[in-house]
This record gives sequence, C-alpha cells and structure tokens, in this order.
Amino acid sequence: MAQRPNLSLTVFALCVSARWLFSPVGTAAAVINIIGVAALTWWSFDEILRGANPFRRILGAGVLAVTLLALVRSLR
Repeated sequence: MAQRPNLSLTVFALCVSARWLFSPVGTAAAVINIIGVAALTWWSFDEILRGANPFRRILGAGVLAVTLLALVRSLR
C-alpha cells in the first residue's frame, strides 16, 4: 500500500529532478539547492512532529540528521 507524497517531499523531488536533468550552475543551482534543502528539512520536521507511526518519526529524525550533517560539511 502506498500513499501520495506530501507537498514538501514533492518539491524536494522536483528540485532533485531539475538538478539531474538540467545541471544548472551559478545562481540557478544555488536557488534549486536552497529550495530542495528547505523542503526536505520541512518534511523531516513534519514527520518528527506528526508522523503516523514511530517508523515515520524515526525516518524524519534520520533524514533531518543526514541533512544537517550535509549542510555542516558543505560549509567547510
């Protein structure tokens, strides 16, 4: 059984697809990355707070941890 992804996960998937299909550079790449990371972060917080079951809450926490780690590593 599957359910349709929510808006924030859809936005993230669109950003990943845009990066893969168009390989943007410069400002366009930065904007797509910022929107994608913001959408994924929002999805993670939403799952942690309102996840339907413990698995979804743990998944949200794991994705948030990986996202924050990637952000910290990119700032180096």
